[in-house]
Amino acid sequence: MEYNTQLKKLTLPEYGRNIQNMVDYCLAIPDRNERKRCADTIINIMGNMFPHLRDVNDFKHILWDHLAIMSDFKLDIDYPYEVVKKEDLNTKPGKIEYSRPDMQYRHYGKTLEKMAKMAISIEEPKEKEQFILLVATHMKKSYIQWNKDVEDHKIFLDLYDLSGHKIDIRNSNIKLPEMKDLGQRNTPNNNGGGKKSNQQKKK
Repeated sequence: MEYNTQLKKLTLPEYGRNIQNMVDYCLAIPDRNERKRCADTIINIMGNMFPHLRDVNDFKHILWDHLAIMSDFKLDIDYPYEVVKKEDLNTKPGKIEYSRPDMQYRHYGKTLEKMAKMAISIEEPKEKEQFILLVATHMKKSYIQWNKDVEDHKIFLDLYDLSGHKIDIRNSNIKLPEMKDLGQRNTPNNNGGGKKSNQQKKK
């Protein structure tokens, strides 16, 4: 009786021992054309094992790569695709350079910094005022995601820096919304909604 631990280690275990045996048999076929027909049959069987992946780009190409790998790159046939090379399997993937945009305050993010600079170019006074208030409100919302609480004056100071000292509301009487108010903006009013529900229940 043979145990799996005594058998040759599977290169791609997801295909199972039977597929590996088919590949080994294919390797031993002396006639090149017959070998190719056998390889085509193995590819069809491999594809049927994973029907949910048939819509994946280059699915057939991937199967032929896997066949080459399971044959230890010794299967001498005319492949329909340029299959992966043995030496490429052991090469380290290239390093991915992550985007690290230059930001004064990372907790606000790049978009808010851009919005602060956009506010400078708005000419219509009322529109500019509303836009500045919008930017400051979002800055406060972003800030308290990293810190528990923040004074409005701190937001105004940061906005002054982000705008290159061109938006100065440090000494203004502007009052930014409380973040709890922003969070509850879309929820029913505790008094009105609650009373209405109770009255409906009594009816």
